[in-house]
Amino acid sequence: VLDSQYGLYVWPCAVVLAQYLWAHRRSLTGKRVLEIGAGVSLPGVVAARCGAQVILSDSEELPQCLQSCRSSCLMNRLPHVPVLGLTWGRVSPELLSLAPIDIILGSDVFFDPKDFEDILTTIYFLLEKNPHAQFWTTYQVRSADWSIEALLHKWNLKSIHVPLHSFGADKEHLASSSMPGRHTIEMMIISLAQSEGT
Repeated sequence: VLDSQYGLYVWPCAVVLAQYLWAHRRSLTGKRVLEIGAGVSLPGVVAARCGAQVILSDSEELPQCLQSCRSSCLMNRLPHVPVLGLTWGRVSPELLSLAPIDIILGSDVFFDPKDFEDILTTIYFLLEKNPHAQFWTTYQVRSADWSIEALLHKWNLKSIHVPLHSFGADKEHLASSSMPGRHTIEMMIISLAQSEGT
């Protein structure tokens, strides 16, 4: 049920993205990471435990989700990880004042097509400010009709599909979790597309 509580649940996509982070843990030390739509923050917590400088964010309109981010940090002995209210598609002082970022994380943020463009405008804004950054995202295939391809083109973004078997995530159980189960999870890395003539 997608209600105000949906950000208080570990979705299968979070486990898969956390597995990707764990598989690349040696490259995370010192990286500046922002998780959007963090909810319970499993990917962000894993990144922080692997030595990344993490900022967690969720919608400023969902205080329970922001509190969930803070609780996850405390339970994982990460009391100094900042938590920001960032609403997709909205340019806020918090968004404008973000420090440089290397990696943006988002697990299962593409679940409601009405939010797709707001998410990608926020990602585009962040990548424009941080041209070498990447958006690492996992999503659950819920409808064959949902696609962000046209929006990626509109916002001058490109995506690379990351096969789950390449990081050991093509199994029903990951790290003793049955969450991935038989859900169809995909992963992609989104970055700025090269502009014409470069």
